[in-house]
Amino acid sequence: MTDTLFTPLSLRDTEFRNRIMLSPMCQYSADDGLATDWHRVHLGARAAGGAGVVMTEATAVEARGRITPDCLGIWSDEHAEAIEPIVEFVRSQGAAPGIQLAHAGRKASHRPPAEGGDPIPGDEADGWETVSATGEPYPHAEVGEDGLADTRRLDEAGIDEVIDAFAAAAERSRDIGFEVAEVHAAHGYLLHQFLSPVTNDRDDEYGGSFEDRTRLLREVVAAVRDVWPDGKPVFVRISATDWLPDRESWDVDDSVRLAPLLADAGADLIDVSGGGIHPDQELPSAGPGYQVPYAEAIREGTDVPVAAVGGITEPTHADALVRNERADLVALGRELLRHPHWPLEAAHELGADVEWPVQYRRGRFD
Repeated sequence: MTDTLFTPLSLRDTEFRNRIMLSPMCQYSADDGLATDWHRVHLGARAAGGAGVVMTEATAVEARGRITPDCLGIWSDEHAEAIEPIVEFVRSQGAAPGIQLAHAGRKASHRPPAEGGDPIPGDEADGWETVSATGEPYPHAEVGEDGLADTRRLDEAGIDEVIDAFAAAAERSRDIGFEVAEVHAAHGYLLHQFLSPVTNDRDDEYGGSFEDRTRLLREVVAAVRDVWPDGKPVFVRISATDWLPDRESWDVDDSVRLAPLLADAGADLIDVSGGGIHPDQELPSAGPGYQVPYAEAIREGTDVPVAAVGGITEPTHADALVRNERADLVALGRELLRHPHWPLEAAHELGADVEWPVQYRRGRFD
């Protein structure tokens, strides 16, 4: 039988009720990393709206790993306690709660977009020193050198601290009931900074060759898998390409080569996005499904399950991606911001019979 958008998906011993995932999207609404009522409403609404997997935004494994001072964190038990009631509510609505474990690296210590998004120098009260594969800060053409946060090249002891932070964050996430752990290695953040030759200028065992540039990510995934329950899946989000065709950079061929290595380290699905490593990137035309070919290439080249994202808005399009075996999960970002109940409406359009929250059943389509 052909799989459809509303066919359950099983990974390990975990079954998702459908193939729709809320894509992780920063909300810039945390209080010193602690989840707030905004997160309860945002994530809870998408669970009640019928998504199969409800993924948090990038959730920092260290305080210095936040993109902005207002980003979500999971670096202490207090942070876990703040988000636990949200996890429980998402589960109660039949969705699988997922957490994206993240470290921004040299793209940390910035103002939220609503405040301009500029870097915060490390010597300001609400700023901090950033860390990376390199000692070069993230380039901002419009900001002078004095306006950049300091960036420190991680030594091997610092790398060990990062791996330990991801593992500890995964343990806290496990203990409060998350069903999916996603390691964030995309969009120019720390793990991507090690992958890409654009930012990795090292000559030690974490730089240079493909094997060495991918080492940190593989070690992080293995550390998360080691503490994550055997029956629950680990995802990895990657940027399939740096969108920098005119220089040595990370590309789709590298991603296809990486995917089975991540599977060997314990990953069960690759969540495929793109870009973010450098402001000179050449963005493609963002039409419907513009990043789907990247996910398809990985799925075809490796047989590792994938999630596709990017400009997917129509139920028939999302359904076709699954039916035609181009993706195993369909991740929706902006469309689920606009329409929290998109999955319920999509089920009606596609003729799928799905459960509605009892409180909303009077609104079901006849």
